[in-house]
Order: sequence, then C-alpha cells, then structure tokens
Amino acid sequence: MTNNSSPLAVYRVMTGQSVALPAAADVRPDRAERLGALFDVHHGRLYRLARRLTNQADDARDLVQETFLRVAQSIGSVPDGPSSEEAWLVRVLINICRDRWRQTKVRRRLDPLTWPAASTNPESALVAHADVWRALQSLSPRRRAVVIMCELEGLGAPAVAGVLGVTTVTVRWHLSRARKELAAVMQRQGDRR
Repeated sequence: MTNNSSPLAVYRVMTGQSVALPAAADVRPDRAERLGALFDVHHGRLYRLARRLTNQADDARDLVQETFLRVAQSIGSVPDGPSSEEAWLVRVLINICRDRWRQTKVRRRLDPLTWPAASTNPESALVAHADVWRALQSLSPRRRAVVIMCELEGLGAPAVAGVLGVTTVTVRWHLSRARKELAAVMQRQGDRR
C-alpha cells in the first residue's frame, strides 16, 4: 500500500512489470496472496491458451491481464484445488475472449469501411446502411433490442430471453415479427427511390 488517499494493490503482469491497481475494499492481504499464488501457478498456461486464441502476443498478454483483473474483483469465487482453479480461470479467459470477438464483429458490421464492396459505388453502401438504421428505429424498443442482440451481437434466443426477462418463445416471436416489419419498411424505402 502507499500513503495516497486511495490504497493501491500491486500485481505482476506478463512482462514482469508491476502494475498498481486501486484496491477494492474487500481485498485483504490473504486475498492478495491468493491472487499472487494463482498468477504464479496458472499464468503460463493461460498465456499459452490466449496466444492460440489471438493473433498478437500483446493481445494474449492483455487477455491474461484482464483475466486476473476479473479474478481480483471476485477472488472469493475461485474454487480451491489446482484443476478447479485452472478450469475456472480458463472459463474466465475464454469468456473475455468471446466478448472481444463479439465486440469486434459488431464493430465490423457497423463500420462502413469494413463492409465488402457490393458495388463500386461506396455511396450506395452508406445509403443502404442508413436505410437499415432508419428501419430499425421504426421498430418498438423491445423488438429493436431483440433484433440488435440476436442479429448484431450474435446472442442466442435463450440468452436474449434471460437479459430481457421474457421466455425464449417470446424472443423468437419478436424476432420473427421484427424481421417482417423490417422487410416491409425496407421495401417501402426501396419503392420511394
């Protein structure tokens, strides 16, 4: 700890450097020791896995560091025993990696510069993109949320149902209705041109 007004916890990162992070109120010395022990035992395995999941060594180190940051936030949730610890840490790392893939996928879909050239006219791609977003805005908020989570974020109907607090059947119904409404709006927009 330092003498500053906010306590800091110091953790090692993959490069051997130390990183000072704001210490959570529930991080006691025994928890910090547990986090250090987890890092010492499992960082190599997690790094090798992260390296296979990413193209860049820096991205792999970031994934491992993010994994241990999340562990630091919920150190009490880590099960005891080397194999149980490793399985839990691997799940955390894979979930972080999956979240990043989803974010990248959404960004690529929304970024007109990454769209494949459907025509030689980039203006037509931008117009189509604007038409799709106008059509989405015509949907009710729940249907718009369902379409965005299912189609743009790649979540399955059960996951969307859990987030929205409805049944899976309701999500599928909203998705079906939304697709029909979007098709009708897009058709009307196309007819106006």
